Amino acid sequence: MQFRQKALSKLQSPEEIDLPVRFARPQGLLVLTVTVLAMAAAAVWAVTGSVSSTLTAPGVLTHGKGSYILQSPVAGQVTGVLAEEGDHLPADAPLLKVRSPQGGDSVVRTIAAGRVTALVATIGSVVTTGSDVAAVERVEAEDAPLMAMVYVPADRGATVPVGASVDLTVQSVPTQTYGVLRGRVKAVGRTAQTRQRITAFLGNSQLGEQFSRAGQPVAVLVELERSSSTRTGYAWSTSDGPAYALDSMTLVSASVHLASQAPIDWLLP
Repeated sequence: MQFRQKALSKLQSPEEIDLPVRFARPQGLLVLTVTVLAMAAAAVWAVTGSVSSTLTAPGVLTHGKGSYILQSPVAGQVTGVLAEEGDHLPADAPLLKVRSPQGGDSVVRTIAAGRVTALVATIGSVVTTGSDVAAVERVEAEDAPLMAMVYVPADRGATVPVGASVDLTVQSVPTQTYGVLRGRVKAVGRTAQTRQRITAFLGNSQLGEQFSRAGQPVAVLVELERSSSTRTGYAWSTSDGPAYALDSMTLVSASVHLASQAPIDWLLP
């Protein structure tokens, strides 16, 4: 109480009346200025700013036109394999020879031009009518550009805009050494894909099961950015990328960069 009375008496002293009143010290003014500037910047960002988010989803490199499963039109024993996995074949090209129990030979031919991605039948194996013997990816030329088919959850498909940038981690490429592939969203599917539809498009039942394990996804087609300065012919986050070519049907993990306006809801008491 003694200190308080001394302070009050000093303020009431006539000698102190002509002195200016100090509302804040210089340090306090600096803190006040910084606080006001920060609040002003936050208000501007709340109106004009945006928040960037990333959607991660699995996918596979492909040529965009899908694949088809080649089935044997007859039952019998395979007596000749006329192509190998990786071969590019034109439409109606002979792929297998099958000898029926009656002794006649039949030739299994491709339906459309493409690359043989899987060859199930081998010489001496027995096939039945309608059994799967090969998977062929639809591609007309060997130098056709690769794309990526990414399968995102159905409830997130509407958030993916056409033109969004995409980073693709390629399963067969060390990321720490060569970085990631660059791409952009070219098209977004409108309907969810069943396991059967994914299998039919990719020509691979295992991938159909894998991509639909968490539910029916939406297919997103990603166009890879081209580059003449890399050996792969595509743009990477590093300057060169790997020194070997990329193959279709290689698994990837896609990070789709989404940008959305993010206004702030001010909570008033």
